[in-house]
Amino acid sequence: MSIHAMYHLILERLSRHELARVPEPDLVMQNPSRNEAFTKVGSEDGLLAFLYFYHALQIAPVVKPGDRVLDIACGPANQLALIALLNSDAHFVGLDASANMLERAAITLAQAGVRNAELVSGDMTALTGIADDSMDCVICTMSLHHLPDLTALAKTLHEARRVLKSDGGFYFVDFGRLKRAGTQRFFAEDKRRLQSENFTLDYLNSMKAAFSVNELADAVALMGLDFEQYATSLASFMVVFKSKNRRVLDDATQLLVLKMYGQLPTVQQQSFQSFAKWFRTGGLGLPCELF
Repeated sequence: MSIHAMYHLILERLSRHELARVPEPDLVMQNPSRNEAFTKVGSEDGLLAFLYFYHALQIAPVVKPGDRVLDIACGPANQLALIALLNSDAHFVGLDASANMLERAAITLAQAGVRNAELVSGDMTALTGIADDSMDCVICTMSLHHLPDLTALAKTLHEARRVLKSDGGFYFVDFGRLKRAGTQRFFAEDKRRLQSENFTLDYLNSMKAAFSVNELADAVALMGLDFEQYATSLASFMVVFKSKNRRVLDDATQLLVLKMYGQLPTVQQQSFQSFAKWFRTGGLGLPCELF
């Protein structure tokens, strides 16, 4: 972690102020140019490829062979593609409200050679057409901040619980709302030279739109299920809420994980290591050793 990042995290830790939430101006991502920027940073050689790989690795122990898994607000399916490849014996359903995102998701899945996933159009606050107790696992990665308010957040988690089997698994991750506008700007602009202006703007809007850790925890608690909660150390830049692991990664999966990790560019491996250590200091270790 850079000196500048540590500086902002320490200031964040010491801050007593709490920023008001500012909902995103584009709640359903329909702008093609902005969606393209978002898709690009999560692609195989994109700026955030390490982050998608990290969450795919953390999600894998929550998914059992034969599971039917719902990915709420799957976006361009960068995350969905990785987790589907890591769990080839499970079937995935990617849901998104944006027609443009679903078009991009179909391309992502096809290019990755994913054959165990389907895409459906739907509102995350009302999972119409998905039956009660029909999913063995529900995941939602970096999408809850797109919701307009706490009512929509509660509806989304209520719907997630409705479609989830009583013994099912889940993994939700999102930004936690930071206390300082300067910290928000730092994370959004830290790699500005390597990302488009559209992505930088979306990143900052996402930071501003994040729910607080307590707001997220209260919404997850409404599901009435036991869960584990983890956050990046010093500041809740990112927060994970998950069920207990439902399996230990077998040898074949661990070998595939190692292969995927080895395919990341060196700079991406370094970013992965830094991010994994940041979360590990907050209590969330990796399900298998990579470094």
